[in-house]
Amino acid sequence: MTPTVEEERSVYVVDDDDSVRSGIAKLLLSEGYNVRTFDSAEAFLDKGIDDQIACIVLDLQMPGLSGLELQEHLIQDGRELPIVFVTGHGEVPDSVRAMKQGAVDFLSKPFLPTALLDAVSQAIAKGKELTADRTASDRVQERVERLTPREYEVMRHVVAGLLNKQIAAALDISEKTIKIHRARVMSKMEVTSVADLVRDTERVGIKPATPVL
Repeated sequence: MTPTVEEERSVYVVDDDDSVRSGIAKLLLSEGYNVRTFDSAEAFLDKGIDDQIACIVLDLQMPGLSGLELQEHLIQDGRELPIVFVTGHGEVPDSVRAMKQGAVDFLSKPFLPTALLDAVSQAIAKGKELTADRTASDRVQERVERLTPREYEVMRHVVAGLLNKQIAAALDISEKTIKIHRARVMSKMEVTSVADLVRDTERVGIKPATPVL
């Protein structure tokens, strides 16, 4: 389903400081963003996250779960949302840790409105890329699930760069049968080249077969 304009510009603001949270929300609303605010990481998690393109403007230090802990929770839960951290107490190790875990930016309070808007714009763009990547991966996985167990094994040998006769020897079946399986793999995976097959299997984490020497 194609995201609406509102979903493409959705921003979640998580900050325990009422005045900061309100100020950020007003700034983003004035720029046409769809804004939802939360006064704690727990409130954000309790409310639930919609499956839409979005980013989070997240305070680093809050009572209860910190911003970094919320970031780690989202990663562990498989929710890779782009995050812009804001903090009045940030230290270099915190910023390095946040950025290594995928944060888009790390702003120290007080920050210029333009700095926040630039960071949010980058985060929204990153969110679109992440959603596109997830959609592509889901489509590849659906194709993989069409394969029979034997076709799956043949595919792993194909992406390992083996020739039909080598695959036939490795799986102890005829080369003619390998050709049939290989053609079915290419058809079901909707690819026209081995390079495309390699790209798609890498996208969903399928490992090439290990050739038997």
